[in-house]
Amino acid sequence: MSEQQSFYDAVGGADTFHRLVAAFYRGVAADPELRALYPEEDLGPAEVRFRMFLEQYWGGPKTYSEQRGHPRLRMRHAPFAVTPRARDLWLGHMRAALDELALTPEQDEQIWTYMVMAAQSMVNTDEPQYPGAIDVSGR
Repeated sequence: MSEQQSFYDAVGGADTFHRLVAAFYRGVAADPELRALYPEEDLGPAEVRFRMFLEQYWGGPKTYSEQRGHPRLRMRHAPFAVTPRARDLWLGHMRAALDELALTPEQDEQIWTYMVMAAQSMVNTDEPQYPGAIDVSGR
């Protein structure tokens, strides 16, 4: 990645983020437990918002902020009970979506590290540990 090229461009731009978020939401749609956390019947609008956010975060178009203002992720997720279990389910689908992209190991690690940090920061309620919990520090 050159100094002038954003991470967004280095990983393939809009096409890569469309594929990532589409794969992620296919997983969410097929997961009744995680799907229950999404209030909209149609996941399409959530998919668009998430894609715009990620594109902006990684150096792409600023469409998210132009349309929605500051991301305020914790505030936007506060109405939902984001438990450690929900975090793990979310990360499981994100890991599968990232694996579909076949990025370079360095690019994959950079995105994954961010996703783990972001998912952990959204947890807003405790839940006892449960069998099958994943180690969010790695793959």
